[in-house]
Amino acid sequence: MEGRDAFSRCHPLVNFVFFTLVVVLTMLVLHPVLLAISLAGAAAYGAYLRRGQVWRSWRTLLPVLALTAAVNPLFSHRGVTVLAYFPSGNALTLESILYGLAAAALLCCAVLWLGCCSEVMTTDKFVYLFGRLAPVLSLLLSMTLRFVPRLRRRQRSIAAARDDMGKARSGSALRRRMAELNILTTWSLEEAVDTADSMRSRGYGLPGRTLFSIYRFRRRDGGLLAVMAACGAYAAWGSRSPALAWSFYPRTGGAAPGPYAVSVCGAYALLCALPLLVDLAEELRWAAERRRQ
Repeated sequence: MEGRDAFSRCHPLVNFVFFTLVVVLTMLVLHPVLLAISLAGAAAYGAYLRRGQVWRSWRTLLPVLALTAAVNPLFSHRGVTVLAYFPSGNALTLESILYGLAAAALLCCAVLWLGCCSEVMTTDKFVYLFGRLAPVLSLLLSMTLRFVPRLRRRQRSIAAARDDMGKARSGSALRRRMAELNILTTWSLEEAVDTADSMRSRGYGLPGRTLFSIYRFRRRDGGLLAVMAACGAYAAWGSRSPALAWSFYPRTGGAAPGPYAVSVCGAYALLCALPLLVDLAEELRWAAERRRQ
């Protein structure tokens, strides 16, 4: 993955700061324009990273989003715009529907950004960033983040192996799944023990232990950190200002758009689009090099 994505080849601190900023800002802001910007940036970067596998993620995500959007009107009946009444007598309001859609978009943004983070922030990057400060925590965090993708790959391998052995259709579906789960659990526990023994034999976490790293902080990384810090601070400050005030209850609406609000949205859009802009700049640079040859 890192070989074809220029942003993934940046310094791990740049990757970590970027995903921390976009996830935190997304979780703290419920303005519809900022949510749309975050959703577009996360979807575009996720599609660029996964290429042909992007629809597989959306097939799993869309039902969850629909359920999240539908749950809020069932339990929240606040709002002044009544659309209908449930048999229980509670009101179905437009504001509760819009808030449910905003909550679903917020969940979608978080899931997509964290999915991109799992693709970019590899295990060695987490160990590099936090290995000296908290070696045990960094190792545990790196193993946790790669746990689910690795389990999925192993489950597919186990199912394919059982299919080749002719056991994929023997017994009920529940018994087949339980057999696969038993194999998967045993495999994972055995690897966890091997990993612990390996790290202990290498002296991981001992005082004074040196660490080898292939990462170098370059001028481009410093420039990207400066741009992210400026855009993130400006967007965070602006999202709390009255120019971007927004409320869903009792009536959905907010402040009229102005130049300051547009500038805040532009800074946030630049932050969310930064990985794609880095990749575009890299492709343009290589295209110029090929033309000169």
